[in-house]
Amino acid sequence: MIDSMTRRRFLGSAAALGATAATSPRIAWSQDSKILRFRRTTDLATLDPGVAYSDDGETAFSLFPGLVRFKPTYEPGQAWEWELDAATSIEQVDPTHIKFTLRPGIQWTNGFGEVTTEDVKYSYERIADPANEMPYQSDWASLDHVEIIDKYNGVLVQKEPFVGLWTMVLPFGRANIICKAATEAVGGRFTTEPPATAGPYVIKEWVPKQRLILARDPQWNGRRPDFDEVHMIQIDDDKAAELAFEAGEIDFTKVSLSSIPHIQANPPENAIVDPRPLVGGEWIGMNVEHPPFDDLRVRRAVQFAVDVELVLDAVYYGLATRATGIVPQGILGHRGYNLYPERNVDEARRLLAEAGLPNGFKTTLACLNDADKLTMAQVIQSNLADVGIDAEINSHESGAFWVLGSEADGEGWKDIQLILNGWGTGPDAYEALRWYETAQVGIWNWERFSDEEFDRLSNESRSQFDDEQRRQTFVRMQDIMEESGAYLFLTNGVWVNMYRDTIRAATSADGRKYQLHRFMRA
Repeated sequence: MIDSMTRRRFLGSAAALGATAATSPRIAWSQDSKILRFRRTTDLATLDPGVAYSDDGETAFSLFPGLVRFKPTYEPGQAWEWELDAATSIEQVDPTHIKFTLRPGIQWTNGFGEVTTEDVKYSYERIADPANEMPYQSDWASLDHVEIIDKYNGVLVQKEPFVGLWTMVLPFGRANIICKAATEAVGGRFTTEPPATAGPYVIKEWVPKQRLILARDPQWNGRRPDFDEVHMIQIDDDKAAELAFEAGEIDFTKVSLSSIPHIQANPPENAIVDPRPLVGGEWIGMNVEHPPFDDLRVRRAVQFAVDVELVLDAVYYGLATRATGIVPQGILGHRGYNLYPERNVDEARRLLAEAGLPNGFKTTLACLNDADKLTMAQVIQSNLADVGIDAEINSHESGAFWVLGSEADGEGWKDIQLILNGWGTGPDAYEALRWYETAQVGIWNWERFSDEEFDRLSNESRSQFDDEQRRQTFVRMQDIMEESGAYLFLTNGVWVNMYRDTIRAATSADGRKYQLHRFMRA
């Protein structure tokens, strides 16, 4: 259905363009085809690979090298694969040793010389060290050390086999290489001003909450980017970004699902609309430590009260199906069923009465402040009202939302009750499920769910090389999540990008991650 929309004309009305002028940022960027104008959803927060969030991590792909990278896909239907980046060769020589050779001549900015195995060792051991308390420490928990053979050759020595290293760590930002000397010179940490970079681009300009401009690094000895500069324009709201696209102010943006009917009827001129099945999940989470959600009967009542199909129809227009767990179809560990598949209002009311709440109760439902999430929240609110649960919707802009459950960012985690949550993951079920371990409580496990069997199975899956054994492990882990009542799985989602037909967009297989330096002119 969506494919039929590509490369068709947009018959814009004067009213639509007038709305664009009134609501979208008027930025006088050059229309030169050597400048890529890319929509960014949040302000720059940190480029440190042990900490960086999604948008920042993708910016960092262009600033720092990695041994390997995920291979960008330019068309739908391509598989998740990796390719060499800073390494000229890399090999798993046995279950706990990975040998690599760096490409000579990769230069750090600010006079810090060549990228060497010393930098690789420092970068990975720094994240792996629990004393540094980095959010992505668990990615490198299996790393014992990096053995230096010489300036360009080294070995990743693991304490134990870790199957997911190739699918969820090495190709992504948490395996970015940073400059040891430069980072130590600034105290071992940095945020928005890296002391040295060594990628295809450098930061040319950053105006907080407005734009981030990347320009070619003249020292880069790898593949030369097609675009001289990338202008990353911050537009938080999907609708505003779509209007900016129609006005010719940006070349690439994520599309809100609620805009699909409009785009179907009025495809933008010279645009490609690219939908991809998302590797990730969306769910309703319940804080198991906050009354009355500390009672399993109340959590189960919410699971029975919500009409998931109705929630999805409100925003996905038939493009997404109900999730049977966090692991989507096509990924080893997909479950294929729900333990509580049907809405049952009578059972929800019975459980509330049994929990001493026959007249229901008041609660809050936190969500992102965007059109799609607000629409979903409103349907959920209506469903809950049918069983006597009065849910007040608390919407948050992205910067505030993504720290709600973080104990390191204040006391807000104590106030979470219901939360409409979701994110994309990598193409490995361990990557999808590990965020719900007890160790992630107060970091990314905002439901504060804790289960000994779940934690044990998650740890065991790291070294399970037998596919059937891994599949059974991941299925059981999702059973435990649903049985806990802390989660109501909604969908694995759909990601839709829209961009000019004058460019070729270098995205991950699910369309969600970008390699800006690999975007090409068509």
